[in-house]
Amino acid sequence: MILYIGIAVFVVLLSLSLRVVKEYDRGVIFFLGKCTGVRGPGLIILVPILEQMTKVALRTITMNIPSQKIITKDNVSIDIAAVAYYKIVDAEKSVVAIEDVYNAVNQISQTTVRNVIGQFKLDEILSQTLDINSKIKDVIDSHTEPWGVQVTAVEIKDISLPDNMQRAMAKEAEAERERRAKIVAAEGEFQAAVKLGEAADIIAAHPVALQLRTLQTMSEISVEKNSTIIFPAQFMTTVAEAVKMIKGDTK
Repeated sequence: MILYIGIAVFVVLLSLSLRVVKEYDRGVIFFLGKCTGVRGPGLIILVPILEQMTKVALRTITMNIPSQKIITKDNVSIDIAAVAYYKIVDAEKSVVAIEDVYNAVNQISQTTVRNVIGQFKLDEILSQTLDINSKIKDVIDSHTEPWGVQVTAVEIKDISLPDNMQRAMAKEAEAERERRAKIVAAEGEFQAAVKLGEAADIIAAHPVALQLRTLQTMSEISVEKNSTIIFPAQFMTTVAEAVKMIKGDTK
């Protein structure tokens, strides 16, 4: 009977002393409440009852920063949601320095996003997203470094604008497109006028060119099989001279 009891006690103590730590985990060891170091990965033997172990994951953690209302520097209320990527680089600090490292990183991330975004105007937030992401990451990382946490990236993934602001921006974009269209049309008219002026100078220097152009136009119109009659300018001048001569004879 005593033998069975001894075997049972030995099995219980063995189960309490053996721990398996995976490759992406580390075990923070406490001996009678005092932190004695970090062990793992692999098989770990603990002193039963006297030693305790707390596992810490070292893999990169993806954390959603929930959407929150933020007032920008130019007093526009927007909703911004982001995502942060971080990992624990010092397992001992993450257990000893702070009670709940995961909740702490989440809370400091929310407040940092709100504080940093509030320093920029709406146009700057929309056009300088990469710079803002980098600034948010640096601020969060400075807070989490004493906890043994390294923030690798922070990305703004959604920006929600009020309906009235969306309509105003749509009108602004439409007006900008109309302005560009008018500028392009005006530039086209200017270039066409320049070319017509150059052509007029050439025709003035070579009168025969006008007659050749008239014959070419008549040839193009005749291809369309219509009944339009074209009278060259020289023909109309001849008719006017004939009418003037007839009026002179009748007097």
